[in-house]
Amino acid sequence: MNIQWYPGHMTRARREMEKDVKLVDLVIELRDARCPFSTENPDIRKIAGNRRRLILLNKADLADPEATKAWRDHYRSRGIESIALDARNRDHIGAVRAAASRLSEEKRERDKRRGITEERPVKALICGIPNIGKSTFINSVLGRASAKTGNKPGVTKGNQWITLSDGFMLLDTPGVLWPRFESEEVGINLALIGSINDEIVNSEELCIKLIGKLRTAYPDALMKRYDISPDELEKAMDSHEILPLGADKEALSYMDIIARRRGCLKRGAEPDYERCSRLVIDDFRSGRLGRISLEFPEEK
Repeated sequence: MNIQWYPGHMTRARREMEKDVKLVDLVIELRDARCPFSTENPDIRKIAGNRRRLILLNKADLADPEATKAWRDHYRSRGIESIALDARNRDHIGAVRAAASRLSEEKRERDKRRGITEERPVKALICGIPNIGKSTFINSVLGRASAKTGNKPGVTKGNQWITLSDGFMLLDTPGVLWPRFESEEVGINLALIGSINDEIVNSEELCIKLIGKLRTAYPDALMKRYDISPDELEKAMDSHEILPLGADKEALSYMDIIARRRGCLKRGAEPDYERCSRLVIDDFRSGRLGRISLEFPEEK
């Protein structure tokens, strides 16, 4: 399942970011706590250059807390500061501002050595891939709705400065991917969290990939959410001789049971795999399947 998505406007957005990064002291990069590796745009490291970076692991409330702790330890061992948060919650604001101030200290010291004694605001470029929660984070920091938000990629259209009260300025940028994903796994993870337009993705294949991941790392998640017993799953598996969708028998059997249990049926009471797939993917994205991470640092 080779997923690639790089609309033309992202090239323009990347060029704008390359220009605007010269105006800031710090780069704040949002990633998804469920898959921090897949949501790292490799271009951002190049664009940031020698500027300090702060990584915000957003949607940590949906991720496996043990995996998130492992990712933070991973970054710490490489000298990178990170904060795990839920962008909708204002509890993280003090920690983010304190970290931004700390990371900007080097620039303030350089200014002093150059004779610039006037206290200037900390300027940070905030960036990330589509649908990562940048606008939600900004609105949370402001305490009001200033940036437009949405549950699909591509809501922020252009760069915009946002001034906060205590000498802190944020430059919001549109979500940007990179021209080609280095692995099939990255594309799948980005599609699962909704950072790739759903219209270009085969939801049935994507659901089968998700079921495969859950079977390995969270074997009870589907059983609990959809009240499936081992005997019921085994019986469904025994009923399959020919496997459509290119699926393995167990994944398809899960979909059969879920489709019937949730009323995702076609005429003749046949399972509607497309509707069922959307339901399962939405349950994952919303956290209804539990706190699930798609990747762990020891795998990377």
